[in-house]
Amino acid sequence: MKLPNGYGSVYRLKGTRRNSYRVVISQGYSLENGNVKLKRTTLGYYSTKKEALEALTNYHENPYDIKAETMTFQELYMRWSEDHFKTLSNKSSIRTYKAAFNHSKPLHNMRFKDIRPNHLEGVIENAVVGDATKSRMKSMYNLMYRYAIKYDIIDKNYAELCNSVKVNKKNIKVPFTVEEVHKLWEFVDKVPFVDMVLIGIYSGFRPIELTMIKTKNVHLKEGYIIGGTKTSAGRNRIVPIHPQIESLIRKRYDEENEYLFSDYNIFTREISPLTYDKYRGRFRKVMSAVNMNHTPHETRHTFITQAKYCKVNEYILKKIVGHEIRDVTEAVYTHRNIEDLKKEIVKVKY
Repeated sequence: MKLPNGYGSVYRLKGTRRNSYRVVISQGYSLENGNVKLKRTTLGYYSTKKEALEALTNYHENPYDIKAETMTFQELYMRWSEDHFKTLSNKSSIRTYKAAFNHSKPLHNMRFKDIRPNHLEGVIENAVVGDATKSRMKSMYNLMYRYAIKYDIIDKNYAELCNSVKVNKKNIKVPFTVEEVHKLWEFVDKVPFVDMVLIGIYSGFRPIELTMIKTKNVHLKEGYIIGGTKTSAGRNRIVPIHPQIESLIRKRYDEENEYLFSDYNIFTREISPLTYDKYRGRFRKVMSAVNMNHTPHETRHTFITQAKYCKVNEYILKKIVGHEIRDVTEAVYTHRNIEDLKKEIVKVKY
């Protein structure tokens, strides 16, 4: 039976194959080196000629995106990330998704329609990363599958069928003691970077938030900083400058630098933003120099713990550290101005 022009073709492949019939679809023409060339795409492979012809007929009765049939995990990630990353304001979130993709390398060249729960689970289980990254991998798979369903690339979310990532219990955060805070002050002019640790202890900023503070958002005269990320309550919040660290911030303040905390390359003599990874490395050096054992996030935990001990107003503390206020009256009807925040933060003493 001769098929109509432009309808497509069915070929029998040489050799012994399980699916020996190949279906090819014509998809217009292209100009290559001055020559007109027919563009053809493989629809699929089938065991009998009858199945191949039925597939070709079904395609013409209900055309679909053939690219979706052959799209790999990597190709889908590129399409999904292009849309999803536009919705993220936090660069650190984008970085974690990119890391999750890089650790999913065994899936990169697999056809997305062929991926099953055991593939996803295997990649997560064998990834040599921490629990947080594994959780991000599972989360990314879910988002990619929802995207694929939305655009009719697949019709089933296999990521939902994956076993949950087993996350070990979080390490208990231990705040700096009063004696340790005093010791840090003794080293502030002796060990590089101690000032940034102290600023975290007296402000409640998350480590990543400290690295992202822009100089233009530091209002020394008025006594506050605008910064923060992660949640709607924490993003671009007003944090009063504690009198104890005002001098430290003044030393760091340079209108010519975009960020309050910058990284200086001694070889290129270029100033660039301080990344969280660099912050973490320098924090560890400080802990080693002063003979202490703390994690970067324990500066924020120290501030919150000490603020509660010093009887700082509960709602003002939440505003300073960017926690959600669930009390409707306080969240909606009570206006807290900058002076209120400044009066409360001076209560924090070590």
